Amino acid sequence: MENQLTAPDNSPVSRFSFGAMQFGGRADARESRAMYEACRGAGINFFDTAHIYTQGASETLLGTFARGQREALIIASKVGYQGGASRANILKTFDESRKRLDMERIDILYLHRWDGAVPLAETFETLAGLQQAGKIGHIGVSNFAAWQVMKAQCVARALGTQVKILQPMYNLVKRQAEVEILPMAASEGFAVASYSPLGGGLLSGKYACGEGGRLSENSRYKARYGPEWMHAAAAALADLGRDLGVAPATLAVAWVARNAAISAPIISARTVAQLAPSLAALDFAMDDGLYARLCALSPRPAPATDRLEEAT
Repeated sequence: MENQLTAPDNSPVSRFSFGAMQFGGRADARESRAMYEACRGAGINFFDTAHIYTQGASETLLGTFARGQREALIIASKVGYQGGASRANILKTFDESRKRLDMERIDILYLHRWDGAVPLAETFETLAGLQQAGKIGHIGVSNFAAWQVMKAQCVARALGTQVKILQPMYNLVKRQAEVEILPMAASEGFAVASYSPLGGGLLSGKYACGEGGRLSENSRYKARYGPEWMHAAAAALADLGRDLGVAPATLAVAWVARNAAISAPIISARTVAQLAPSLAALDFAMDDGLYARLCALSPRPAPATDRLEEAT
């Protein structure tokens, strides 16, 4: 990761991160531990959770699994998805997260989403105070637009700190980050831990096989991945995977990781078996030709300019 994020023992951050969103929810404690151990066995030391995940069970389980290995890990959590980014809410939810994780310090604390109702100065004064007290290592933002990131960064720098890492959505059928977020990150030196490389499971191929999951059970995911062209792209990815003898999930994760602006894609799953194809992407070499073939499966987002003759 270009920003030189490291674990407390100074070991470098792993190429992938694992998202513990399912811990204590769709993945019970036993399966959650098995996935954690599979990630550790594959060399992953970067784990992501949030105050809102599974009513706190995600943080509690991750903290239990991390016990005894804490110095070798980079632990990230998020606040502000519910209740906003006020000083009172950040301090309250952060303290709850810290207690659930059973950790004195959280390496990365993200604002989970933009809050236009609270002055950025209040939000970042609070985060800077936690950082100065040694309770958090780095500040991150998730689900921010590019202009929101840079506005936040201006406020943060005036307070003597900085936004270090971004967490945008990014996958083969959700490529909006290519327009401004990823070029901005490359230009300004932000690390990027992107989430949903499998598009809520769409790009794993399971829905084409008639299996269920969030896209068939959750109205928000149905809307997010409802357009027919996205399903057509997923089917084409599965066909390509069959031709190559590679799981579509492996291709989807490797495609995200192939982008030079991405520091560590966040992979996740409900079971070890479901996780395996994503872990396989760690060792999958995607050359320029295959990368271009995958890029052609979905529309490239429009550039952030009307001067299309100058767009590259």
